[in-house]
Amino acid sequence: MSGAIAGVFPATVKEVTIMTVWPSIAATAYGRWWGRRFANSVGLTLFGLPITLGRLMALVSIPFILPVYFHMLIPKLPFVLWGIPNPACLRYRLTNRRVIVEQAFGGGEQQSVSFDRFDTIELEVLPGQEWYPAGDLIFRNGQIETFRLSGVPHPEPFRQTCLKARNGFVGVQMARESGVAV
Repeated sequence: MSGAIAGVFPATVKEVTIMTVWPSIAATAYGRWWGRRFANSVGLTLFGLPITLGRLMALVSIPFILPVYFHMLIPKLPFVLWGIPNPACLRYRLTNRRVIVEQAFGGGEQQSVSFDRFDTIELEVLPGQEWYPAGDLIFRNGQIETFRLSGVPHPEPFRQTCLKARNGFVGVQMARESGVAV
């Protein structure tokens, strides 16, 4: 079979999105504060259902959490379609060339890191993030932190996908430099 794979573009031809992740409320200090409260496991079990202080607080806090959650989803302020871009409405996008933090719905790129600017990705779960489950991904080049994504929901699959995309990109770059690939 000598044909190309459908939907796959070389990094030199076109930048293509591989995966998109929206940060959870655990990316905010407010969300982490509530997450530490929700993790409280003091309680009892009735009819096989654990009733803990943390679960009760999660129910009571719904009116306080929902406005922050929806604020992170609204692309423009004061209205959804008109106004200034909302700096809290972000998404993390992995492409075949780099990892990008951008404002959602065409708001523009905020930060990015190309695949040749990191070699490892560490997962750090801050206090309060484990309840959601979420964590921060720290991109490192040696010992130097080059980039950080805060509050990534279910961070391990995104971390593995980033590393696989980076390994493919760097492998092609090394093959080009050695003259094996064109």
